[in-house]
Amino acid sequence: MIFLILGLLLFLGVHSFAMLRGARAAAIHIVGEKYYRLGFTIKSALGLVLIVIGFDRWRAAGAAVIWNPPLWTHDLTAAAMWLAFVSLACMGKRPGRIKGFLKHPMLVAIKLWAFGHLLANGDVAGMLLFGTFLAWAVVDRIAVKRRGDLGAPAMPRFTRADGVALLAGSAAFVLMFWAHRYLIGVPVVLS
Repeated sequence: MIFLILGLLLFLGVHSFAMLRGARAAAIHIVGEKYYRLGFTIKSALGLVLIVIGFDRWRAAGAAVIWNPPLWTHDLTAAAMWLAFVSLACMGKRPGRIKGFLKHPMLVAIKLWAFGHLLANGDVAGMLLFGTFLAWAVVDRIAVKRRGDLGAPAMPRFTRADGVALLAGSAAFVLMFWAHRYLIGVPVVLS
């Protein structure tokens, strides 16, 4: 449990600090852009490793189950994950109608991933992990809006970037659909 909590604090703490534009600018001024980015990357990676280790250990030890999600929540999660992968694939620099609709595709992807997995996981470890990421993404979206970042501009038509995002997102989804059992230890489709 402690590794998961420490990982969440470190990973989301580093990302939350980046929301504080004044403090972030001061840190960059002190250490320089290169070292700020290096520190951000190292802390994020360490936080992610702690999250993975902590989540795996807590579940292996038998995290308390709050509720048993019905099987249909796994189907809903799969649909949310396809949308999340397409959202992630919209992160490129090229404009697109999907990116313009989403405004902030990374935050949309995080919210879809977290919400879908929150529905399909009824144990305390899953609720803590996915609930924390969902709450963080909502807070970050509010912060982004408050600082006036309107996100990607709306596009009147679909572009090549949309086609690439749909293909790349779908391919990543299929790969994760297959690999989830081996990487996470849980099959996507439960029988």
